[in-house]
Amino acid sequence: MNLSAIRENHADLSRRVGKAECAAVVKADAYGLGMREVASSLAGSVQTFFVAQPEEGRQLRVFLPDKRIFVLHGFLPGQSEFMIRHGLIPVLNSLQQVREWRSFCQREGRNYPAALQFDTGMSRFGISSDEMHDDAVIGLKPVLVLSHLACADISSDCANQEQLRRFLEMSSVFPGVPRSLAASSGIFLGESYHFEMVRPGIALYGLAPGKEEGQLRSAVTLDARILQIRHLKQGDRIGYGLTYRAKRPMCVATVGIGYADGIFRSFSESGALWIKGRRLPVLGRISMDSLSVDLTDIPAGSLKEGDWVNVIGDDQALDQMAKSVGTIGYEILTSLGDRFDRLYQD
Repeated sequence: MNLSAIRENHADLSRRVGKAECAAVVKADAYGLGMREVASSLAGSVQTFFVAQPEEGRQLRVFLPDKRIFVLHGFLPGQSEFMIRHGLIPVLNSLQQVREWRSFCQREGRNYPAALQFDTGMSRFGISSDEMHDDAVIGLKPVLVLSHLACADISSDCANQEQLRRFLEMSSVFPGVPRSLAASSGIFLGESYHFEMVRPGIALYGLAPGKEEGQLRSAVTLDARILQIRHLKQGDRIGYGLTYRAKRPMCVATVGIGYADGIFRSFSESGALWIKGRRLPVLGRISMDSLSVDLTDIPAGSLKEGDWVNVIGDDQALDQMAKSVGTIGYEILTSLGDRFDRLYQD
């Protein structure tokens, strides 16, 4: 994990959004890459962090004592005191959350900070336009209003402009309150989507879905080790279900990585690992802890047991790997298991 690349990506995104604050989303253990390490690395330039769940916020607060931490899911009934105890700012997504938070503040005699999310068309989180005139909402004094774009990775989708229109309309009820609409891909839609704050997540790590590759630095490299090398005769079969049959004499490596480590079974016979720019096709089914790759066209003796081969890196970008199995980079990253040695380069 290249922490300097993450900082450079944040700096690049900050330049793109001008005067808008560039926060950092580190939910799901910083998309599977290590919340403590990533957030600590960004702490010198980031004042506001976002997580999904209150417990993630509690963990983040331990090593970021002085930063603003917003919790995107808000809180469950009865968790208001937990939020205050750990200095967390809930993003209120429903009338129930708004009412409970206001009642808690009244009992405590304090106007604790909270953000308010609008549902501008995604039908997921947030107050609907019909609920905007509820007395509990009208009486709220949020420190931030926000929403989330459903189709930001497709710049031509008319849903983006419609959500922007709705966001402008709903946020006008709270004049002067900072606004946030764009997450990673939304940043690239242009200045009209930036408002006072943007919330990049996956873009910090080198991905911006729907954008050209190379705009951001990749921060992730994943390698795995060869456990065994064997020679097969024509007709020999490989792996569970014996789904692959050797069409010629072959040299095959068993590599110590599998679906328990986030390498999906759909990677079987469609994906590849790499070594120094040379593709090593996956053969047969992915197992829980291992997979097989073809070394037949690699010079004899150039690889041995214990050598490393590349899963994600210069030869196979994360997006490229995700496309080969019909998913997205988010799912690959957040599925990586905890059996890897995680090395952080500053």
